[in-house]
Amino acid sequence: MINQQDSKTLLSAARQCIEHGITYGLPTEVKMQDYSATLQNKQSSFVTLHKHKQLRGCIGSLQAKMPLIADVVKNAFLAAFRDPRFQPVITSEIPEIDLDISVLSIPKPVSFTSEQDLLQLIRPGIDGLILHDQGHSGTFLPTVWEQIPDPQTFLAHLKQKAGLPPDYWSDTIKVERYTTQLLS
Repeated sequence: MINQQDSKTLLSAARQCIEHGITYGLPTEVKMQDYSATLQNKQSSFVTLHKHKQLRGCIGSLQAKMPLIADVVKNAFLAAFRDPRFQPVITSEIPEIDLDISVLSIPKPVSFTSEQDLLQLIRPGIDGLILHDQGHSGTFLPTVWEQIPDPQTFLAHLKQKAGLPPDYWSDTIKVERYTTQLLS
């Protein structure tokens, strides 16, 4: 769990990185000694930007490969400037951008025998899901349940995000689940 002080630090570092990125075109440099032991632990994150409550960018990591503070700074920069769905954030947008950070647990495989079985096992509002099959993959954070509360519709949209038809099913589909701590 990320405490309140570390949460403020991560949110501030993400915002500073975006402002730095506008000026210099690069993410801020992270000096590990400046951060708590918790923020130096390897953990994965997603940074989501909203402008007037509309998605403005979202990039993240599913596997913990670097210290959390470095992962958040990298993902803040990528969400603001490299999300292929959006133009890069510009200076005039900064006051209108809200951001949140999802700190992920380690993804765990879900064992299931059929699509119906999988639908019974996933926990709406709690689980983030990663779907893999035939070289396709996609993920939805638990916050997506707010827009898509029905498990069957959630799974259909996740398949589409992975580049598969919404009614696709195969015995080779693999699903992992994770939870998040949302910082905003």
